[in-house]
Amino acid sequence: MKQYLDTVKEVLEVGTRKENRTGIDTLSTFNINYEIDLANGFPLLTTKNISWKNIVVENLWFLSGETDIGLLKKHNCKFWDIWADKDGKVPSAYGNFWRQFPVHDENGRAAYNDQIGYVLDQLKNSPMSRRMVVNAWAPANAQTSALPPCHAFWVVNVQIDENGEPYTCLHLTQRSCDIALGVPYNIAGYAFLLCLLSHLSGIRPGIFAHTLIDAHIYTAKSDGGMAEFDHIPGLTDQMARETRALPTLTIDPSIRSLDDIRALLDDDTETLLNVFKLENYNPHPAITFKVAP
Repeated sequence: MKQYLDTVKEVLEVGTRKENRTGIDTLSTFNINYEIDLANGFPLLTTKNISWKNIVVENLWFLSGETDIGLLKKHNCKFWDIWADKDGKVPSAYGNFWRQFPVHDENGRAAYNDQIGYVLDQLKNSPMSRRMVVNAWAPANAQTSALPPCHAFWVVNVQIDENGEPYTCLHLTQRSCDIALGVPYNIAGYAFLLCLLSHLSGIRPGIFAHTLIDAHIYTAKSDGGMAEFDHIPGLTDQMARETRALPTLTIDPSIRSLDDIRALLDDDTETLLNVFKLENYNPHPAITFKVAP
């Protein structure tokens, strides 16, 4: 996937050293943009192995709107464990705000807005709308959260091709972008959401566009300290690998609504992955990167 590898190359070449809240330095670059056409295959990185199960389960969890990580643990997805509180909940979980964004009704009383429900309604009934926006950044939560949303804001937009046929696009604005660990999952996760929204609306998937505001690579200190968090050696190895053909995604026609999606999370993992079938994925071996706390 050339767009991702070009991004790695850019940050390595022009990124500047920055300190940050983790205490681990980064090479940081401002404002990288690219587009990925899903007609060329599903954009799951092939220069290292990425867990398709984790992508499917995490994004279905987001779509459920739940904050409890029990559903993730059921499918042996552990990446949210360190951010959960003593009750096993992640108050800043994306889906919490996608499905239940805090607002006030006309009488000033607390209420909630289902942004995903709105987007699907617009795709079905007013697909040329320019208002299909999903926002995960609720200031009262984000400004005090241990992990405020990184991929904070996304927009769905329908375009028309040269034959007069519509196609669905999705643009993600990401404020904080961990190039080695997070971004490959972010690309695949939002491509998955684009495919799923397209499947539910009947409008074929088109372009995934991505804006990376602070694109960074974790690196050792100038004095060599914290070398265990240095992502540069692994990325250098990855850049030397040849890219392979992208896989394809097929979604079972039994999935017709958001209600069908929530019910899936109660199924076993094998059943889940048979519904969202990824075919012809032939990646290079995984590369381990240590997560910055």
